[in-house]
Amino acid sequence: MNHGLKLMLIATLALGMGAGCVARVPIPSAAPPAAASYPEDPHSYSRPNEVLIEHLDLDLSVNFPAEKLVGVASLVVHNRAGASELWLDSRDLAISRVTLGSEMAPTTFRLGEEQGVLGRALIIAVEPGTRRVNIEYETSPGAAALQWLDPAMTAGGQWPFLFTQSQAILARTWIPLQDTPAVRFTYNATVRAPQPLMAVMSAENPTAVVADGIYRFKMEQPIPSYLMALAVGDLVFRDLGGRAGVYAEPSVIERAAWEFADTPKMMRAAEEMYGPYQWGRYDILVLPPSFPFGGMENPRLTFATPTIIAGDRSLVSLVAHELAHSWSGNLVTNATWDDFWLNEGFTTYFENRIMEAVFGKEQADLLAALGQSDLEKEVAGLGATSADTHLKLNLAGRDPDEGMTNVAYEKGSNFLKLIEETVGRERFDAFLRSYFDAHEFQSITTERFVEILRRDLLTAEEAAAIDVDAWVYGPGIPANLPKATSSRIAHAREQAEQFVWGRKPAELKTEGWGTQEWLLFLRALPKLGLGQMADLDRGFKFTESGNSEILSAWLLKALESSYEPAYPALEKFLTSMGRRKFLEPLYREMVKTPQGRQRAARIYERARETYHPVSQQTIDEIMKSSQSAS
Repeated sequence: MNHGLKLMLIATLALGMGAGCVARVPIPSAAPPAAASYPEDPHSYSRPNEVLIEHLDLDLSVNFPAEKLVGVASLVVHNRAGASELWLDSRDLAISRVTLGSEMAPTTFRLGEEQGVLGRALIIAVEPGTRRVNIEYETSPGAAALQWLDPAMTAGGQWPFLFTQSQAILARTWIPLQDTPAVRFTYNATVRAPQPLMAVMSAENPTAVVADGIYRFKMEQPIPSYLMALAVGDLVFRDLGGRAGVYAEPSVIERAAWEFADTPKMMRAAEEMYGPYQWGRYDILVLPPSFPFGGMENPRLTFATPTIIAGDRSLVSLVAHELAHSWSGNLVTNATWDDFWLNEGFTTYFENRIMEAVFGKEQADLLAALGQSDLEKEVAGLGATSADTHLKLNLAGRDPDEGMTNVAYEKGSNFLKLIEETVGRERFDAFLRSYFDAHEFQSITTERFVEILRRDLLTAEEAAAIDVDAWVYGPGIPANLPKATSSRIAHAREQAEQFVWGRKPAELKTEGWGTQEWLLFLRALPKLGLGQMADLDRGFKFTESGNSEILSAWLLKALESSYEPAYPALEKFLTSMGRRKFLEPLYREMVKTPQGRQRAARIYERARETYHPVSQQTIDEIMKSSQSAS
């Protein structure tokens, strides 16, 4: 079928699929007001202490030609305070009608003033006894959570693709919700997708295309809004054994299934440490290359970048990381984005423990060393006294995405590693397991965690030795940072020194190196001359590397050294994937010189429309800042 005919078919199907009536899902019996008090979230208009969302019934039609989702969000709510208004978060949503109850009684609503990334408050008139609120709406073509891909931007090149990215506060751009990590709810969804595409969500999923294109989903465990996820595309499924599997486009599926074959082992290792996996299945969806992150821990269905498919399983620590989120983040969640480290610091620590259990301590130590290198670089860039180097952040008035730095991941992980070293692994593991068990399906603040830590684990002497407050509420990298050491780390760095001192690539001892050793080697090199860069390239073929991590590190070194033979590979790399982790340092390095700014502008003009809005925002800021500086 030709492209034009396909788009006509998609348009006909999508425009003919109006969202149906709100599903008549029984409303749970009224519960007494919850004792919990929800913290004030500076990034949400919602007022869950007054009226709280408990469940969502979602009915959406996917309209590819218009780049819109059209349908109904039906919210089961608990009016805890007998309030007359329900406050929700929305951004760029067209609200056509709001009704109350299964009888669809009309009610009034208004939209507050628009405030940048926060969007607008959606304020709905309710009654003390209101249990269901039905919102008919459609998204805008520019909705920041949604990326609509033309067939040419997919691996198969035959069908369009849609995926969402709700973290941190982008769920409000495709569903009107209380868009704060403090509020959790269950959900059911009906998604009407054009045939022959498959729809999948952060819920129970199909494993094959359904004939009528109507997909039904159920998520029985309560989740926060940022874990709402949807993807629609030309997808197939492969079982990995046990409770794990992988979805991908047909041309990618076999490589992905081979790459992720150790996922069931990781699941077993994680459960042995911190208790049963509570989400049913753990599947992975490999997205097209424009996905802005390495992975996103959507419950039951991790979204993953294809850049981790290296062909040698050397980058699967990302799978361990996203799997670990099933406990730290998805099960016990940061209450606000100021507490982001409670998700990512815990998960990075847990990731390292899974890698150690499955692949050995040397591999875990390598990953820890790279993480510490990332942390040092991040803190140097932010400034050692910057408030953004605290674990507990203050992001009021800012996009919470600005707090998603390596500080949360690596400083948080090293804080937990220091606690483990201080009290012993056995005591710390017992504490963490009890912490996950006691706070499952809850959201907590940093202050609450520190209170639990001091109450249930640390003696006064141990807390003083660690200096908990300096780690959590202080800037920079504390002097008692645990040091990741191993013979493989030292060897990789020693070989970098040997090269700088004059040894040729063929004389270096690199046999058996994996991704992590090569990254340590490249990071240990100072700025090199053109002759040295050419020697390295001839010896190790870095410019031709198919490993995205190694290639990215090499291209950064090429920019630092003005090594022009790598520039065609740089342009190809930046126009063929949209992972922000790789884009940001390369663009930042390019704009440091006038010639580099011209190159960056030319590449970005070509690539921008292929990047997700999350990546676009970051690169837009880099380009704008560079123009001001010039």
